[in-house]
Amino acid sequence: MSNQLQALIFDVDGTLAETERDGHRVAFNRAFAEIGVDWHWSVDLYGELLAIAGGKERLKFYLEKYQPDWQTEDIAEFIIQTHQLKNQYYRSLLKQGSIPLRPGVKRLILEARDQKIRLAIATTSTLSNATALLETTLDPAWFEVIAAGDIVAHKKPAPDIYLYVLEQMNIEPEYCLVFEDTAHGLQAATQANLKTIVTVNEYTKNQDFKDAILVINHLEDPEYPLNISYLQQLKPET
Repeated sequence: MSNQLQALIFDVDGTLAETERDGHRVAFNRAFAEIGVDWHWSVDLYGELLAIAGGKERLKFYLEKYQPDWQTEDIAEFIIQTHQLKNQYYRSLLKQGSIPLRPGVKRLILEARDQKIRLAIATTSTLSNATALLETTLDPAWFEVIAAGDIVAHKKPAPDIYLYVLEQMNIEPEYCLVFEDTAHGLQAATQANLKTIVTVNEYTKNQDFKDAILVINHLEDPEYPLNISYLQQLKPET
């Protein structure tokens, strides 16, 4: 007999909304322009940078690979300040309504609330950025736990953020379902023994999602055709 679903756990960036391409990437470019450095992260380049989890870590990787000769007195402090400026631009984009939810997200969350299913967030995005998206598109109060940013020692693909959510909710993984959009997110959830549905986007559609129970292009919306690219045949539990 299968376990009854009790909780849904959502990643944020790329899962709830196209925040990476249309939000963080744009915000980073605006921060670079304000600082006065001649850098621009194109859509394709940002797709490569997304292999690195976390905005500060992503900027550090970019400096090491693409700007190895660029110098400043304190690179660590530069990264922190640039990331903070980027976050200001990102939240401004959210307030302008420039980053809508992905198809089917709000419908699913509202239906889950109607069914008394518990909700949580597990993201490597900063708490302020995650909350800003929820404030402009949903309601942060709907989510029992909002686990974000540096609240754990290791970011995805480590399972820390999901283990933290499970502990805070006092729930076993077999009663939960995760929604992710990247291989790193799937790996993190899988290591925490969580079943995962992946909603791919243009950045992640070719990644390896063999451990997901379902891989789709969105969370089902009548206005958009649904593409199921992978469906894992789960063995019935006894």
